[in-house]
Amino acid sequence: MKLGLFLGLTAGAPASDIAEAAIAAEERGFHALWVPEHVVGVPEYESKYPYAESGRIPGGKFRGTMDPMMALAWIAGITKTIRLGTGIAIIAQRNPVYMARQAADLDVVSGGRFDFGVGIGWLREEFEVLGEPFADRGERALDYINVMKALWHDDVAEYHGKYYDLPPCSQAPQPVQSPHPPILMGGNVDAALRRAALSSDGWFGFRLTPEETGSCVEKLRSLLDAEGRDFDTFKIYMSPSTGAVDRSLLEAYRSVGVDQLILIPRGANADGIKSWMDGAAKDLLVAA
Repeated sequence: MKLGLFLGLTAGAPASDIAEAAIAAEERGFHALWVPEHVVGVPEYESKYPYAESGRIPGGKFRGTMDPMMALAWIAGITKTIRLGTGIAIIAQRNPVYMARQAADLDVVSGGRFDFGVGIGWLREEFEVLGEPFADRGERALDYINVMKALWHDDVAEYHGKYYDLPPCSQAPQPVQSPHPPILMGGNVDAALRRAALSSDGWFGFRLTPEETGSCVEKLRSLLDAEGRDFDTFKIYMSPSTGAVDRSLLEAYRSVGVDQLILIPRGANADGIKSWMDGAAKDLLVAA
């Protein structure tokens, strides 16, 4: 099993802290670094945050995060080996042609280190700020993935779907990784698992127990089989809760098929995160 690190510092920490934490993660042997996306926060929202019983984003006031593609491109320039992932990019609210361009560019400047975690978003009020429709965002995201794959694969790309019509056009450079950066579909509900089986190279789950993760893995196995896809080539990534993860919990996630466990570090700044890495995380890296 590989260990990744979820870097929430892009939600307002100084740039120096982000750089220090990224370099420290690579030096200590973490496999991947993941950053979130919210282009804005809103002071009041009726939408329910799906990963907390309260339905609210933890931590109180929230104003969004640094753009993940910008953050990872910068981190790519100050690191050499650690993989870089979006956890997740909300593709249903982005133009897919621009998104394809940014993802390919990030793969190029990182030397093929980019993992493309994607999702459809949960915060309706954020879509409203952007002037983008919230309804049908799941099916729209599948169309957008097909648009991006065409741009990454084909010398002259063309795609005609329900939600996007791409006339013949070309983009260069294309991604370093072939046929494209790995796509990991985020979301814990059945519809998200279906989208993963239809469109993606893996699944990015969030804040599930090992037992809950195992249930999702079995559903994915059935969905992939129905699509004629090989489960053995499909990746399972899980970011557990912010609670402590020890060796026994790591083994529990490994036993249900998790390929990469993405830890959420304790610490509000680079010094705190580095201290956490040198403590609990060091033991887990050896175990993983």
